[in-house]
Amino acid sequence: MSAPASGSASILQTIAGLFHPPEQIAGIQQLGSGNVNDTFLVTLADSATRQAFVMQRLNTEVFEQPELVMRNLLRLGDHVEQKLAAQPPELTGRRWEVPKVLPTLDDDGHWVEHQGEFWRSISYIGAATTSDVIENATQARELGYGLGMFHHLISDLPTKELADTLENFHVTPAYLAEFDAVLANATPGTDDHLNAAVDFVNARREGLDVLEKACELGALHRRPIHGDPKINNVMIDEDSGQAVGLIDLDTVKPGLVHYDIGDCLRSGCNRLGEETLTLDQVSFDLQLCRAILEGYLSIGRSFLTSEDFHYLPDCIRLIPLELGLRFLTDHLNGDRYFRTERANQNLDRARVQFALTESIEAQWPAIQTLVSELSRQR
Repeated sequence: MSAPASGSASILQTIAGLFHPPEQIAGIQQLGSGNVNDTFLVTLADSATRQAFVMQRLNTEVFEQPELVMRNLLRLGDHVEQKLAAQPPELTGRRWEVPKVLPTLDDDGHWVEHQGEFWRSISYIGAATTSDVIENATQARELGYGLGMFHHLISDLPTKELADTLENFHVTPAYLAEFDAVLANATPGTDDHLNAAVDFVNARREGLDVLEKACELGALHRRPIHGDPKINNVMIDEDSGQAVGLIDLDTVKPGLVHYDIGDCLRSGCNRLGEETLTLDQVSFDLQLCRAILEGYLSIGRSFLTSEDFHYLPDCIRLIPLELGLRFLTDHLNGDRYFRTERANQNLDRARVQFALTESIEAQWPAIQTLVSELSRQR
């Protein structure tokens, strides 16, 4: 979904003016490179108050019940604010922020519907940036620390208080079933890359239910998760280089922490990023994996079980394979979920994730050894 094509500036001004006095709005510009929602940074002229906030148009084709998304955000915000007020010792000497949902100007709610579109505003975490590719091991540790701290702060939030806003999100067998249904109705093609991608999935059908099966057996348990903790959703302080919070919280819901850990490693350990076209150079960086896990476990050891450790290698392999499957399905289905800017972009994205999966498979013994070593350091 792209920004409004006609009258976009006036529409954005109108929406922003419902959250803040229009005369104090100094500018509105596109923010970030998300694949689902449209995000804008609204800067304010009045420096005596907050100087900026984030305004988003929620993609209601993806989030069919946006009011449930908002309810989750409000509940999450209240819970984390209470935890931060208690000054947890793990954050001594560190800054941590949680994006706050902002009320409308008339305090009548926290979102607006305008011309059939759903808009909301969130506080902006200042003096911090994100990146699409990890620069070094220090940043990798902070990425892992950020996810670990996020999980720690919400680990005692009852899952029954969070709505399931995306049914079957990260449930890989469900994505495989969707892929099969879309593929069955697709026109047979002669694209070698597409056929190779389909063959890649078909060769790896066995074991795609490893995490869900573990959950059914009681080895793993659903907890509050972020849902999409890739590298550019972790805010890094511009001065200290420390993680200061996670953004893009629409996918917060009950799930397995392994979804988050696997997604964090998937995005962080591919130095070329998700959009690279040099597939022959895509690899899973084991040293970055170690650094991310060390950062995560500096906090995560407090709530991970031995069973959680046992399934860490599985999530490292599964999540990039799952995302590749989702990209491929969306390509076959006409690019309905992930935003694209060119033909075959979702196919190329799928091929990147499959190349990353192959690299993980080639290093499988080393990954198992690494996780085993880290688990013994408890």
